[in-house]
Amino acid sequence: MEEIKSHFRFNKQERSGIFFLLLIIFACQGLFYYVKAKPFNGKLKVVVNTLAQSQLDSLKNTAKKDSLKLFPFNPNYITDYKGYTLGMTSEKIDRLMAYRASGKFVNSAEEFQELTQISDTLLNKIAPYFKFPDWVNHQKEEVHPTSKSSRKEIKKTTKDLNKATAEELKTINGIGETLSNRIVKFRDRLGGFLVNEQLYDVYGLEPSVVEKALRQFQVNTVPNIEKINVNTSTAQQLAQLIYIDNNLAREIVSYRETHGAFTSLNELKNLKSFPADRIERIKLYLTL
Repeated sequence: MEEIKSHFRFNKQERSGIFFLLLIIFACQGLFYYVKAKPFNGKLKVVVNTLAQSQLDSLKNTAKKDSLKLFPFNPNYITDYKGYTLGMTSEKIDRLMAYRASGKFVNSAEEFQELTQISDTLLNKIAPYFKFPDWVNHQKEEVHPTSKSSRKEIKKTTKDLNKATAEELKTINGIGETLSNRIVKFRDRLGGFLVNEQLYDVYGLEPSVVEKALRQFQVNTVPNIEKINVNTSTAQQLAQLIYIDNNLAREIVSYRETHGAFTSLNELKNLKSFPADRIERIKLYLTL
């Protein structure tokens, strides 16, 4: 009997443990019956904080407006992505790309619309941000830009950039002996300037100085350039182009061997090290 009683003797700590264990068991049992009596019907009430929601909507609207914020740009150098963000279709962008590939430029909003055939609504939206070089604006003040006879007059009043000597170029404020010789050397390596904008590519020549130079010198005679076939040429042949170095030339050949022949010169922008901002210049010297 003493042995049986010993099994039911508990100290104070053990009795407390047993009490809390029973309390937990009763609580779980009560919770079980409560849930069983009132099951969850799957509908959760959500209280919307109207003030927080209005602030969130305001932030979204602000973000949308900021994403459409425009800055002055030259429409001649619109990329595929830029054209898409402006609301242009791929066909309209392609028209501009093809026009630029031929070495030509648009010099007014009217010419841009005539070429791309964008709507009046879109033109009115983006035209205020068009920024053409100062020399273009200077020519507009002197003659009507759409007149063929006027354009001939412009060529008569400017010297041929492809025939200018280093001494003649030094007459431009900002062009000294070093830069004038560098321009001639760059021109010789190109085989002659195809478009006026290539003057911006001369190392060390400030854009403001280029604008001054183009008021007096223009590409009046376009040289005959033998274009390089990007699908058949070797890396060594591609590297002869001043805009393509040896590493880029090898990358072009490697990409061609992996993915097959290029179907468009715009595919060159898929190359990691390709200078996308120079695509229009480079396309002047390449063919498929």
